[in-house]
This record gives sequence, structure tokens and C-alpha cells, in this order.
Amino acid sequence: MLQHIQIRDLVIVRELALELQPGMTALTGETGAGKSILVDALGLVLGNRADRDMIRSGCDQAEISAVFDISRQPRVRAWLEEQALDSDGECILRRVLARKGRSRAFVNGRPLPQALLAELGGLLVSIHGQHEHQTLMRPATQRRLLDAWAGHDKLLQAMADGYRQFSELGQQLRNLREQARERGRHLDYLQFQIGELEELAPAPGEVEELARRQRRLAHAEELAGALNGLVQALYEDDAAAHPELARACTRLEELGRLDEDLQPALELLDSARIQVEEAVSLLRDQAAGIEFNPGLLEETDARLARFHELARKHQVAADELPALLQQLREESTALENADQTLADLERQVRDQQEICLRAAERLSRSRQKAAKKLSDIITASMQELGMEGGRFSVEVTQQPEEKLGASGRDEICFMVSANPGQPLAPLARTASGGELSRISLAIQVATTSGTDLPTLIFDEVDSGIGGATAETVGRLLRELGEDCQVLCVTHLPQVAAQAHQQLRVSKQTDGRQTETTIEPLDADQRVEEIARMLGGAKITERTLDHAREMIAIP
Repeated sequence: MLQHIQIRDLVIVRELALELQPGMTALTGETGAGKSILVDALGLVLGNRADRDMIRSGCDQAEISAVFDISRQPRVRAWLEEQALDSDGECILRRVLARKGRSRAFVNGRPLPQALLAELGGLLVSIHGQHEHQTLMRPATQRRLLDAWAGHDKLLQAMADGYRQFSELGQQLRNLREQARERGRHLDYLQFQIGELEELAPAPGEVEELARRQRRLAHAEELAGALNGLVQALYEDDAAAHPELARACTRLEELGRLDEDLQPALELLDSARIQVEEAVSLLRDQAAGIEFNPGLLEETDARLARFHELARKHQVAADELPALLQQLREESTALENADQTLADLERQVRDQQEICLRAAERLSRSRQKAAKKLSDIITASMQELGMEGGRFSVEVTQQPEEKLGASGRDEICFMVSANPGQPLAPLARTASGGELSRISLAIQVATTSGTDLPTLIFDEVDSGIGGATAETVGRLLRELGEDCQVLCVTHLPQVAAQAHQQLRVSKQTDGRQTETTIEPLDADQRVEEIARMLGGAKITERTLDHAREMIAIP
């Protein structure tokens, strides 16, 4: 529900702040006072295209803010959550129009593109009247109204789920067919790559082993000389470490007979002597195993170079070549089996299409049944609204299979004949703006049980009517206001009198500037305003009594 709207420097509004109430609110005022400015402002804050000419003369920018209570609007809260916009039970929209630069939009303090603002606006408010942006003209809105009225939630969910799977499988099939066209050439190239790698036959960990072998072979002479030198220094020379340790151990053993505290030192020296012996043994073995083999070194260099060459070619590390070979083999196998995979996927697509067509058929049958009932209800409502003999028909036309979509394969069109003898024609082509507004009202009243829009706005729905028909329009709007918030711009006292509350639009000028204001009316002010609407410039006591009587009608 729209709780609050604030307008600054828009057209002839300098500054305006209004608190809106539940139920039906009538917006009245003299002709030319600017009753539709509030509707225009709401349209802007809900995502309509902005025009710099709407900025008040002499001002650099205009600003409109609107606060909505969405505590009972799960669809709006879900949309805000999807867009990562916190709500906390309310939704604050703000639109800024600038003479220089583009207009800006904000939702709960965060900037939002106009397209997304319009999407959100469509969940909050529906505007009806003689305006090009009337939402009931859209085929998608007509389909949604019929489905909501008929309670098609489960059928629509089944249709959407099935179509989503059908679309995903279809995309996979298109991708596989595209791959199949390139398969032969790609498979030849894969097999060439596999052949190169299989010729190398890389083994896991081989690169590291080759590098170690290369280092040993390339420095064999240096290693052998150094190891033999160490053996001599540790064991064979006269002053080698091992003989010296042995002599030290013998001497400590003799001294230990004189002082038992020397025993730990003796044990450590003896351990060092034994470790030197073991180290010398290892060094001798290592020196004996050193190869002086130029041929093996050349072979190792060549294999290691081939590893690095193929690694650069495939843009991987040399030690990743074994894994790459396995990956290419798997890819080649998949391509070789692509014919069978393609046939299996084609079968899955056909099966899923049949599931979707059956779901669309169930939805279409239910739509046909609901369309007949809704047509009768709206036709009956048209008779009350001064269109005696008028007809309304919801036409459900099943489209070819290729038109299948997430909402089925039906084209929904609202058809109208406003006068007896006239053929049915699409609602969008209805000639009279007043008739269009009243038909829209009839549709909205009939489908209100199925809509989850919290706020409905009717701009001049009473154009071209009067008398009992005007009273009927007022009654229908009031009934609609029992279930949702209704804002009605009207010039008829019969309509305004039945509102739950009333706002008056006034225009003042000082000869240089013109300004429009909107104010809520108390009970006495409502009587005076209804009397003005009844009697024109001269208001008599009799006119005031008539106004009081009319306001008491509801």
C-alpha cells in the first residue's frame, strides 16, 4: 500500500507531502487545477520515462519519493531480496529528474536502473486511465490476470519447470551439434596431439627424475673426485678424523679407570667414530656408483628437452604432460562417442517437449474454461457501467508448437464490443478513452480476487458518463477499495462522494508563478467540495444538503 508521497519542483508543484490511507481515495478539483499531476508523479517514481520539461520552471531538478508498506506483499519482498535490496516491511522509491544529465532512481537508498525500477513498479501499482502506459493493454498483463483469477499457480509452475528443463536440454543439444560440425577436424588434431605425447610416453614424476640424473651425469667427474677426497680426509689419511677419534676413545677409556665421570664423553666419542665409519661407507658406495657415460647424458638431455618443448607447445608445466595425455584421450573418446550421445540427447529433448506440450494443453483447457466465466462476469459489469449491449470476451488462441514458452502456448487477448452491433475488437483498439477506462474498471473489479497488486489508480474513469452510471462507477471503486488501496481522479460528485477519503487539488497564481497544492479534506470540507462539484460557482444551502446526502450514501 502507498503510505506517503513527496513531490518537489515537478511541473507546477513546488513542494507537496501527502499521507495516503487504505480504501478508496478520491482526488478532485477544478478543471485545469492539475489533478493528474499526482498520477504523473507516481508514474515517474514507478519507472516511467522522464521528461526534463516536467521540472518546475527555474529549478535545476525535480524529486519524487514514495513509501510503500509491503508487509503483506510476499512477491515484492521476494523481488527485493533477489535484487539484494533490504526491505524490512517497507519499500522507499525515489526518482530525481535533472536538467543536466540523466534522471536517477533509488530503491531503499540504493541506485537502480530505470528498467528494474519499472519492473518493481509493476508489482506495486497498476495505473488505469486514458494514458499510453495503461498496463491492461499488454498481452502479458492480460494473460497474468486470467491466470491469477483462475488460480493457475500449480499449472503455471509445472509448465515453467518443464519448459526450463526443455530449454536447458535444447541448449545442450545445440552445443553438441555445433561441436559435431567441427568434430572431424578437431578429432584429427586431438589424435595428432595424443600421438606426439604417446611417442614421448611421459610418466608421472619422470621430469624430476630426469633432472636429477642429468645433474649427476653432467658433474660425474667433479662428484667422484670430491667424494674420494672426503673418504681420505675422514678415514685414510694419517690425520684423518676416524683414526683420531679411535685414538681419543682409547685414551678416554684408560682415563675412565681413574675417573668414572668421563664415561659419558667416551660414549659420545665412540658414537661419533661409528657414525664416521658409516658415512665413509656411504660415500664409497656413492662414489662407486657414479657413471662416466656421455651417451646416457646426451640421451637424458634430449628427453628432458622434448619434455619442455611439448610443455611449451601445450602451455602447461612439463610435469603436467602425463595428466594432459589422459585428458586428451578422454576428450577423444567423448568425440568418438558423440554420435551416440547426440542421439540420446535428441531423444531426451523430444521426450521433454512432449511433457511440456501436455502441460501446455492442460493449462490451455483450464484457460478456455476460465475465459468463458470471466467474459460473462465482465460483460455483466459493463451493463452497469453505462455500456448496455456491450460485450467482453477473453479469447484464448493456441499457438503453433514452436511458440511454446514458459507460460504455455496460448495467446490471450481481451476483446471488447462497447456498443450493440459492433464487432468484438482487441481492448487496445477501443476507440473511446472513457469506455476504455470503464472497461478497465470492470476488468479490475472482476479480477481483484486474483490480483496481488496493493494499489490501483484510476485516472478519469468516469469520463463521458453521469447519473446512475456514475454512481455505479463510484460504488464499484468503493467495493474495490475494500480489498486494496484505490486512488481515483474524478470530476463527478457521484464518484467522489462514495470515497473513504478525499483530496482536493487547488491551483494558485500570483501573476508570475503558478503553484498546485493537494490537501486532505475533513468532513465539512468534503461537503463543500462535493457541493462545488454539484453546483458550480454558486453554492446554495440546498446544494450543501444534497452533498451531505450523497456522502452519506455509502
